[in-house]
Amino acid sequence: MNFLELKSVTKRFGGVLALSNVDFDLAQGEVHSLVGGNGSGKSTMIKIISGVVSPDPGSRIVIEGHAYSHLNSVQSSRLGIQVIYQDLSLFPNLTVAENIGIGFHRGGVRPVDWGAIRRAARGALEKLDVELDLDAPVSELSIASRQLVAICRAIVADAKLLIMDEPTASLTRHEVDALLALTLSLKAKGMTVLFVSHRFDEVLEIADRVTVVRDGVKLGTYEAKGMTERQLVTLMAGKSFDYETSERAIDRSRPILSVAGLSREGQYEDVRFDLYPGEILGLTGLLGAGRTELALSLFGMNTPDRGSIAIDGRPVTLTSNADAIGQGVAYVPEDRLSQSLVLNQSIGGNIILPVLDQLTGPLGLIVGSRRAELVRTWIADLAIKAPKPDDAVKTLSGGNQQRVVIAKWLATKPRILILDSPTVGVDFQGKDGIYTIVKDLAAKGLAVILISDEIPEVLYHCDRILIMRKGRLISEFAAHRSSEAELKEAVYA
Repeated sequence: MNFLELKSVTKRFGGVLALSNVDFDLAQGEVHSLVGGNGSGKSTMIKIISGVVSPDPGSRIVIEGHAYSHLNSVQSSRLGIQVIYQDLSLFPNLTVAENIGIGFHRGGVRPVDWGAIRRAARGALEKLDVELDLDAPVSELSIASRQLVAICRAIVADAKLLIMDEPTASLTRHEVDALLALTLSLKAKGMTVLFVSHRFDEVLEIADRVTVVRDGVKLGTYEAKGMTERQLVTLMAGKSFDYETSERAIDRSRPILSVAGLSREGQYEDVRFDLYPGEILGLTGLLGAGRTELALSLFGMNTPDRGSIAIDGRPVTLTSNADAIGQGVAYVPEDRLSQSLVLNQSIGGNIILPVLDQLTGPLGLIVGSRRAELVRTWIADLAIKAPKPDDAVKTLSGGNQQRVVIAKWLATKPRILILDSPTVGVDFQGKDGIYTIVKDLAAKGLAVILISDEIPEVLYHCDRILIMRKGRLISEFAAHRSSEAELKEAVYA
């Protein structure tokens, strides 16, 4: 029996056809994956199912045998449909119990029954067989624990269909494994799950069926068993992507960056490595390894307790990001939405943020022609797909948003670029574009540190790879002489 069916669903936004005559179904109690590139129509499908967007006339939505021309968000929730978006939509200042029970109280002006909310929250956690402090503020939780809170909130809302939109984008491999196991346990209890992800290994591990959409058209629904990642990529993108390791000629006579004995209590210890001009140095490891903390120290935002940093052979002290930028260091953080972009500001406005002082005239005002030229140059150089530079950056796809972040820091003319998980939440085509940009920059002499949880990412796109565990560098690999199996053994051992 199908829990949900979409029949001839079409949706236009102005002159743009977002979905074209899509038929789709979800069987009761299955895990069904929806894959496609940015702009493929995935988000529009989710919004129609959850009642955020109404389809065009002639479309039908069938839920447990009952047909609707459209839904609103209240109807969708009452029919048992809950969505966990990538940003989780939690209230960071509220407790775990309050977030889980946020929709539990429907009593108008009646006093809130806090006891009932806590019992509901505790019951949801017990169903998942996990433990969280009900009184802990959500702001203090890890991303993985926040995911659990969001799932518990869906359970309290009596979810029959749980839509998970890029649920693993910000999780480590260990946390991903735990979430996938939890998803399968929800399936075993009869819940239907729509799992949306760019990570095809997870899709094939967890899904019963996979539906592929491209340019608003459903290409087909396939049994996950027997499918390969390469087949999914080819279907989704319309072409294949084949990566291989290679050895590039890099001048190692003089490092541009040298780190010796760098330590910060409780974060990382005795870190030593050299980085050379034109090199792409990969840094990987499990959660808590200290990678981001180390990167922040190299960007002047996390002062080490001891050790030294040298750039071009000269010792430097980096006590602020201004110090680092002045030394030619740029940092693209992991969370572009909250740490890199001003989402309501324009694309051009985001690109010029670090270099405003370079665009001002004698009176201290920004010279419009300089601004326009700089923005135009970087949009062209990084092939940012945007109708107009004055469009809000939030209107772009994840891949193009990340290109804006990279453009913003390249505008500072760095010699060292630190990329912390640069392809999180970016589809395969977007990732490929970012890899091309990084390799082109390295070919021009820029030194790059690429931090990633994904073993294939560092293997196929870096020259050397450092493995970090519990704050220490434990091993080093030359990419062209290594394999995924070797790296995984070193990371997970």
